[in-house]
Amino acid sequence: MIADDTSDGIRSSAGTTDGRCAAGDDPRADTLLATLDSLPRETLLAQARALRDQGHGRTIGYSRKVFVPLTRLCRDVCAYCTFAAVPGEVPAAYLTPDQVLEIARAGAKLGCKEALFTLGDKPELRYRSAREALAARGHATTVDYVEEMCRLVLEETGLLPHVNAGVMTEDEIARLRRVSVSQGIMLESVSPRLFARGGPHYGSPDKDPAVRLEMIAAAGRQQVPFTSGILIGIGETRRDRIASLVALRDLHEQYGHLQEIIIQNFRAKPDTRMAAADEPDFDELMWTAAAARIVLGPDMHIQVPPNLSYERFPELLDAGIDDWGGVSPVTPDHVNPEAPWPQIERLARKTEDNEKILVERLAAYPSYVEDAARWIDPALHGAVMRHADSEGFARSDFWVVGADTIPPTLFRAAPPAHHTVELDRILDRAEVGTEPTEAEIVRLFAARGDEFDLVCRRADALREKVCGDQVSWVVTRNINYTNVCTYRCKFCAFSKGKTSENLRGKPYNLEIAEVQRRVDEAWHRGGTEVCLQGGIHPEYTGQTYLDICKAIRAVAPGMHIHAFSPLEIFQGAATLGLSLREFLIALKEAGLGSLPGTAAEILDDEVRAIICPDKLTTAQWLEVVGTAHEVGLRTTATIMFGHVDRPVHWARHILHVRRLQERTGGFTEWVPLPFVPMEAPMFLRAKARMGPTWREAVLMHAVGRLALHPLITNIQASWVKLGPHGIAACLDAGVNDLGGTLMEETISRAAGAMHGQEMAPYQFTDIIRDAGRKPRPRTTLYGTPPESRTRASFQAAPLAPSVNTPAKKFERDPEPPARAAGP
Repeated sequence: MIADDTSDGIRSSAGTTDGRCAAGDDPRADTLLATLDSLPRETLLAQARALRDQGHGRTIGYSRKVFVPLTRLCRDVCAYCTFAAVPGEVPAAYLTPDQVLEIARAGAKLGCKEALFTLGDKPELRYRSAREALAARGHATTVDYVEEMCRLVLEETGLLPHVNAGVMTEDEIARLRRVSVSQGIMLESVSPRLFARGGPHYGSPDKDPAVRLEMIAAAGRQQVPFTSGILIGIGETRRDRIASLVALRDLHEQYGHLQEIIIQNFRAKPDTRMAAADEPDFDELMWTAAAARIVLGPDMHIQVPPNLSYERFPELLDAGIDDWGGVSPVTPDHVNPEAPWPQIERLARKTEDNEKILVERLAAYPSYVEDAARWIDPALHGAVMRHADSEGFARSDFWVVGADTIPPTLFRAAPPAHHTVELDRILDRAEVGTEPTEAEIVRLFAARGDEFDLVCRRADALREKVCGDQVSWVVTRNINYTNVCTYRCKFCAFSKGKTSENLRGKPYNLEIAEVQRRVDEAWHRGGTEVCLQGGIHPEYTGQTYLDICKAIRAVAPGMHIHAFSPLEIFQGAATLGLSLREFLIALKEAGLGSLPGTAAEILDDEVRAIICPDKLTTAQWLEVVGTAHEVGLRTTATIMFGHVDRPVHWARHILHVRRLQERTGGFTEWVPLPFVPMEAPMFLRAKARMGPTWREAVLMHAVGRLALHPLITNIQASWVKLGPHGIAACLDAGVNDLGGTLMEETISRAAGAMHGQEMAPYQFTDIIRDAGRKPRPRTTLYGTPPESRTRASFQAAPLAPSVNTPAKKFERDPEPPARAAGP
């Protein structure tokens, strides 16, 4: 039952100089309440839903967590709480480190990313047993122990701590910021009446509204992603709730740190002073959630715990909420043990029944993850990036680029049931070849659930219309003539030198005779193309590249030479004092047939400044490739994604490629190259994500098909990165080409890829036929090779061992011998 609003003047024991919590007297609450109360119920809910959809679309979040009740002792005596206990009611004052790790490890095994530390407030100030337990572990305060346990969980399990440790000082907040990605405290209410004698918070010093508001402000000053909220049904009025929401809104407008507001409904529990109190009815919960959305606006995340509404929880989506909070597959809700969490699969199904998409998030919400430099301690960046996807949500699968694992099944048997008019409009525009906007491409990359299925289906329908059922591949040999490189790309595990990461092999520099031998061998194995790239060797000039072309032409005049990245072209021209045009014409005359469009990485200088600061700029890459097209040398178009980049960067990259293609028509195909993380220096230094998720990897092909239509008609999937199962799945997402046989591969393997060095023609045909498609051998420029070449490729002899000539002068100096012990 909602109390009458008659107690604004009741004094608080702390607060402003006149004895009140000023937030409780805010006159804006009266105006807002009058407006909200004047709205019919359906109008109120409709406005809340519209605001939610404006800010969050169809996404409904949740966090997969474990609940770590570090201590149930508490100095407060709230009238409704069964979590707090006294020393005789618990086996020990605090969980031991082993108990904490047992909980955390169980969660990690089931895919949890969050460790929620919830505990009683400052029990050491009330109970000697708490002080003695802390002292035995070398601590003076509970916060000290929380800090130790957060660090332990981070280091041992990788779970991201979120801390609800009660009221803390600003110094304590700052200390816990170093070991947690987010913190929180429920405001509950600004009403001083609840804190007075007879109220549910009487005798609980940490429930003083002024004290709690000051702590929330302190968290803002410390730039901590923070959770707060209100508890309804404990004797407050509707006006009190609105005043509380306004107070939280003011703090967020000042500091920007409130990542979510929880609307939690009181549940009466046995053996408490409020065991017989009336609970707020469901309509009152709906009204409050909708009011919170309207007061706090479209961008705020509004959460209502689903377990406290039992079977009616799906209806809460009608009130404009966008988050279900933490849900655990391991631990109960220790604060409300009578209300079990809904199973995550059921939560997803009920969310989808309401035409929304359930998306897992981290303890820190996506906008705070994306702006980690401001909001998250640098020591935690690596742990956050390991769990995050490109939008700052949680990684949705355990698939890793290059790893020998089967990707998850995301496609659905039936056509998608729900999607938005907006998404349909974007897809319709793509199908008629209209250039998409940056925002439209970003929207396509945001597709999840049934929307993911829709985007892939539409991309594949477009593939069928443009390319038919044929799937092509080229018989090629990959030759990386040197791994010595003066550039220091942060993602590259291939390049070697005295200051590089000396991973997976020594520096080498192939002799021309070995290059010729490999080319000749490829020709006899049915090859129609050799693909050559290497590091930027300090002793190479443009003449080196000219000599390589001439040497290849001498032993295999019929072989197509597909060689030299735009970076090599840029460097080669500079060493000879030639313009790009002059050097490219010289290469063409020496036998060069086309260029790989590599070294593109992400065509956005914001990203390039992080991952390859000494490499070509976006403008320089486009200049090299555009000039190549102008002189009659066609190129591929690649994108290397899934590290520090985001969908907006992918959109800019795609638009650069599309606009250049519209001008020159020189791109032969779109080639997504997902980042292989395992041995990449930037990943080993915790400066990159674990590559794209499987959803993102598939979408890069599907969105490429849609956004580049009709200018680029061939979309290629890389078996080196995705593996046989991965490329087979991408055939349902707009792909019509599977790249080359390669014969040998070193760059992706150096980064940790495990899919081998060669995909034989018969393997391509098996994969393609199993997908119900028609195999088609091709040339580099998508012509049909002579039958004799194809026949030879199916009868190829095993490769002879390759010889990599050591480049000893570029090897890292050996470590000096250890000094003997003693004087």
